[in-house]
Amino acid sequence: MIEKEYAPAKINLFLDILRKRPDGYHDLGTAFQTVDAGDTLEASLRKDSEITLSYNAKQDYPIESDLVYKAAHLLQSTYKVSMGVDLYLSKIMPIGAGLGGGSADAAAALRLLNRLWGLSLSSKELELLAVRLGADVPFLIDGGLSFAEGIGEKLTPMPPLLLPESMALLIATPQCAVPTKAAYAGVKPSGDDRWDEWKSKYDSSVMPELFNKFEESVLPQFPLIAEMKKDFLSYGAIASLMSGSGASVFGFFENRREADLALSKLGNRARWATVTTFLKKM
Repeated sequence: MIEKEYAPAKINLFLDILRKRPDGYHDLGTAFQTVDAGDTLEASLRKDSEITLSYNAKQDYPIESDLVYKAAHLLQSTYKVSMGVDLYLSKIMPIGAGLGGGSADAAAALRLLNRLWGLSLSSKELELLAVRLGADVPFLIDGGLSFAEGIGEKLTPMPPLLLPESMALLIATPQCAVPTKAAYAGVKPSGDDRWDEWKSKYDSSVMPELFNKFEESVLPQFPLIAEMKKDFLSYGAIASLMSGSGASVFGFFENRREADLALSKLGNRARWATVTTFLKKM
């Protein structure tokens, strides 16, 4: 029997770099929001303990480095699971896009294998494992809207934004990718003030201020991203922002028709794009 799990991606409504840590990482203040766009993971039990992973299209990296493969091995080894699994990932989300696609796949693997292997682990237990796979993975276990701090593992679930039902979200990834090192280059940590103020003003009935500290560093280095954000606004977006460390840009439009029209104007400037909505908890 084949089990399936959806792997919805995320955007960042707010993202600031608070400080550099002694371990070389950075403490962040961010608001994660899942969106209704993502990959699909399938799994079927094996009679032996082997884990296999295949894709709908050839990938340019070793399977052993894939977060889905790592998540399966982590769960199997941590809980001494004797069963194996054949995994198949239908990948549609772009790589290196600031949308957490790989992290979403890893979170989907943990949810799916928790069910398939009969482990009955809670979301909190899965989140504790997930932080060993990446900073975005713990949030993507449950999704919805959460404030996140630390490297992204300290989560505070929040009431969803009550935006008008007619409002649509356009997400597009320009023809470039942003290495993490390039995103952090030249960005000076902000401290806590702006993040604390943003959190204190959050009101689920009002569109929040959109902010991404990485734009200071990334937009001058990657003009295609800056141009796409400018285009979104010129096409009628109420607000627009780069997600994560780039390269994707998202924008809010008053209705689906305006978002679809903006999408049609992007043409081949986008290597991936979709019109979608927020997604609540899985």
